[in-house]
Amino acid sequence: MRKLFCLLALVIFSMNTFGNPGDSTLKTKRIKRYHVNYWVTGSIIGIGMIGDIFAIPRLKNKASLSDDELIFANTQAQKDLIFSFDRWALKQPVSDRALWKKISDYGEIGIFLLPSLLLIDKNIRRDWYDILLMYVEGHTITFTMYNYSPLGPTFQNRLRPAVYYPELGSEAQKNSNNRNSFFSGHVGSCAYSTFFMVKVYCDYHPQIGAAKYLLYLAASVPPLAIGYARIRSLDHFPSDIAVGFALGAIIGIVLPELHKSKLYKQLSIGMYDSPEATGLTLRFKFPAQLKGSFLSRWSRHTVK
Repeated sequence: MRKLFCLLALVIFSMNTFGNPGDSTLKTKRIKRYHVNYWVTGSIIGIGMIGDIFAIPRLKNKASLSDDELIFANTQAQKDLIFSFDRWALKQPVSDRALWKKISDYGEIGIFLLPSLLLIDKNIRRDWYDILLMYVEGHTITFTMYNYSPLGPTFQNRLRPAVYYPELGSEAQKNSNNRNSFFSGHVGSCAYSTFFMVKVYCDYHPQIGAAKYLLYLAASVPPLAIGYARIRSLDHFPSDIAVGFALGAIIGIVLPELHKSKLYKQLSIGMYDSPEATGLTLRFKFPAQLKGSFLSRWSRHTVK
């Protein structure tokens, strides 16, 4: 829920600070780096946020661990089943757990706001509305992947490292939220933020050439730092961090690239109504230049 409030606050702040996208200052002729279909992007954001609202209580209200589950989890045989790559998470001190949890929570908010530094660049600032919508869209997709994809805790019930620390007390170990270890939503969100920031900057400054790889390397540091804090807070295993990092980084790079492509302009969204059902439709119109391509040849072949 905190992430939803951050998204809404960012939209409201930007609208009040930078004005309406229809202002005359934005009407000067220039090359647009991205193509944003407001209906499609707005629908993705709206549906994703609504889905997030429904998903959060469900994930937080999983069944608490039973005494038998807790006893079984703390047997040596069960601990031996944990990948050697992840066992580092079972060798952490518990005394500073609360501190690392605060660092990860507040650090995530700071990293979430980090892309606002892009507005220092006047060329990027002129396209602030489209970039803001893209940024919120990507976060919504990242949240949805966490809440509803087979990788996330809706389908996975991996126990957090805290379950394996008897010194925390049975009440902390049995917490229902301890079933949501895989994957790290904090790291996924942070990786998306930093990689989106670098991707947008590089798209506006193609002249930097190979130096962009150094920027992507720098983009890895904040989410990995948050990942380290999440391990120290006994909330995640290293593999949880790795999956969250990879997912967030991929979305942060791929989403702006999709908006760069003119194919994105072929997307449209609408309503349909029939005696059987009412709902939304998402359409993709293949551009004329794809005629005669392998797609059309494949479709003719399959029809035969």
